[in-house]
Amino acid sequence: MKREIVKFLILALLVLVVPLLLKGGYLMNVLVFVGINTMLAVALNLLLGFAGQISLGHAAFFGIGAYCSGILTATFGLNPWHAMAVAACAGTVLAFVVGFPILKLKGHYLAMATLGLGIIVYIVFNEAVNLTGGPSGLSGIPNLSVGKTVFDSDTKNYYLIWGFTLATILLSLNLAHSRIGRALRAIHDSEVAARVMGVNARLLKVRIFALSAFISAVAGSLYAHTMTFLSPASFGFNFSVELVTMVVIGGLGSIYGSLFGAVLLTLLPEMLRTFQDYDIVVYGLILILMTMFMPGGLVRGIPAMIGAVSARRGNGGNEHA
Repeated sequence: MKREIVKFLILALLVLVVPLLLKGGYLMNVLVFVGINTMLAVALNLLLGFAGQISLGHAAFFGIGAYCSGILTATFGLNPWHAMAVAACAGTVLAFVVGFPILKLKGHYLAMATLGLGIIVYIVFNEAVNLTGGPSGLSGIPNLSVGKTVFDSDTKNYYLIWGFTLATILLSLNLAHSRIGRALRAIHDSEVAARVMGVNARLLKVRIFALSAFISAVAGSLYAHTMTFLSPASFGFNFSVELVTMVVIGGLGSIYGSLFGAVLLTLLPEMLRTFQDYDIVVYGLILILMTMFMPGGLVRGIPAMIGAVSARRGNGGNEHA
């Protein structure tokens, strides 16, 4: 546990120092989205990596958080912080309501059910024009503020978003090392064995699904008040696939792996702008290659590769001797 505390403190220090090194600019804006995507990847990893329950519609909870916050503030004039609380509750309640029937399913049936949920929510965003603005989008969303400090610049938004991101990582690390985390791993390995050991697998799966939705909805609310404009295209199936790719690339069951996956998949589109129309193909290829050659993700695969190379060099040296 001490190692985890040291890792977290190093990460927090890096988060504080980065803006001093960059001094604003476009990269600061990208790092704001890295923070949001990290929250989403960690949330999905709790469900997929720890509990072993796949979701191909997690962008729905992200969108619900964003649109609830956006509509309540831009249309009804509610305080943004109060709107965020309502948005988080909305995502959590929906997860509880659909979680009990959906999480009875397993494997590709569960994947299809969550995909269907994501598609339904996406259609609502498009068709409820009077509330969401439909394909034209929703504008006029205010920035968050604390007292006289308004989060209306990249640097301010960076500290705001990463404050929430660090809190999410800390919460998830504590959960992973708790009895609940061990119970989730037991469900991941064998739900039948977990039930035999006294774990209420069904209720625990729904709870982690709801927690994952809560974090995603908060991230959506932060996204809405950072962008101040929303359109349904940001919450479609492609983004759900991108989130799954972040988790797989970083490493299933690894909180810091979610961070690495989010960093890579947020920066990758910036480097591959010429392939923008084929981004879903690129993500699919990355998923295939990672599954084939690094099934444990970057956090496990890179140390394993370094160890293998070192072992080969050692064996080569021994044979030469």
